Amino acid sequence: MSKTIRLTPPLRDEDVEQLEIGDRVLVSGVIYTARDAAHKRLIDLLDAGKPLPMEIKGQILYYVGPSPARPGRVIGAAGPTTAYRMDSYAPTLIKLGLKAMIGKGKRSPEVIAAMMEHKAVYLGATGGAGALISQCIKAAEVVAFPELGPEAIHRLVVEDLPTIVINDCRGRDLYEVGVAKYRRAGAG
Repeated sequence: MSKTIRLTPPLRDEDVEQLEIGDRVLVSGVIYTARDAAHKRLIDLLDAGKPLPMEIKGQILYYVGPSPARPGRVIGAAGPTTAYRMDSYAPTLIKLGLKAMIGKGKRSPEVIAAMMEHKAVYLGATGGAGALISQCIKAAEVVAFPELGPEAIHRLVVEDLPTIVINDCRGRDLYEVGVAKYRRAGAG
């Protein structure tokens, strides 16, 4: 039975351990954006022994490249990016304490293994709903890599950003469970 949980980063192991696939999660507080170009830059900084431009421990990364804000708006459309593009970088960040990622689509076995080992989760946001999601964003500022344009790292202040747990820290996958239920239902 899924439940609705409110989360505010920074997250702790206990916050993540309570989450199960299918749970609805409303995220409020400060989160950061990062897509593949920003992820590569973060890993390059780590490889060079340099500090990251934001604290990663306990954090939530939203895989989004927001469109420019219209006059009077904080941000433009802010729909999720396909997560597998970050899969080669995510295990390193999870090991450093990243607790949640928001995106769309499936994750690799390596990312799922890292989430299990280090207690992290993957949250899905609704693709195609970027304009609606942007209404949950109350403030936005670029904090790193402004030359990347929409792929720069943004610090967002969000209120009740709606997500659903796709992969929990026990290795369960909502997509696989959903397909299995559909197959059983159709077999009868």
